[in-house]
Amino acid sequence: MSSPFRDNLLSGKTAFITGGGSGICQRIAERYAAMGANVMINGRKQEKLDTAAAIIAGRGGSVATHAADVRDYAAIESGLVRCCEMFGLIDILVCGAAGNFPAPVTGMSANGFKAVIDIDLLGTFNTCRAAFDHLRKPGASIIAISANHASQAYGWQSHVCAAKAGVERLTQCLALEWGPMGIRANLINPGPIDETEGMSRLAPTPEARRAVVENVPLRRMGRKDDIADMALFLVSDAASYVNGAVMVCDGGQILTGARTLSSAGLGQ
Repeated sequence: MSSPFRDNLLSGKTAFITGGGSGICQRIAERYAAMGANVMINGRKQEKLDTAAAIIAGRGGSVATHAADVRDYAAIESGLVRCCEMFGLIDILVCGAAGNFPAPVTGMSANGFKAVIDIDLLGTFNTCRAAFDHLRKPGASIIAISANHASQAYGWQSHVCAAKAGVERLTQCLALEWGPMGIRANLINPGPIDETEGMSRLAPTPEARRAVVENVPLRRMGRKDDIADMALFLVSDAASYVNGAVMVCDGGQILTGARTLSSAGLGQ
């Protein structure tokens, strides 16, 4: 795992990361810990958290875990309190818990739609609101992991589009309201990222993968390290005047416009 940033960039800082037990957010946690941060990773399944924590600790990183569903305000709040008790005020808050499954509107239940809204949007609100009293002021940085679904339509993804649009506007409201206290809030919109649970669901076949790559101007899927590097930049001093920004990291996929999953080879 390499990085273009200097070692110990985040020495002494505290990071709390939801969704940190797998995928993109696990890689962000690994990167932050490698740069000297004390990291607490949150997720629903303790087994996943333990596996991720073992990787981080095995590389010499400082890591703790907290199992909680972001839809449960009290549960997520208890993790934030514990994080502060262990490591001090929170300098970095990453909201990365998310849900997704491909389904047309007519093939989706109200509960299915609500589940994604609750995990993505309500979960982001719960995490940020519960963290407010524990954030370093000034100096804290919030990152929401969103998606291009916030700004363009995708067939079979109405629930995700609605949730991510809400996450984007919520995060920008935080940037507006909390900016005067020295708290920055930004978003990262990843494109198709290889070796993630999301892509294994949305592009489960070689044909679907090829269709995805053909729809990206750079003609490759992204790497988890691509997102981790952007997440590191956003919490560094190099981004000290970046607030309320939507940072797209998708190889140019957003330039190809709205589409259905079937036209991209997905959801088949």
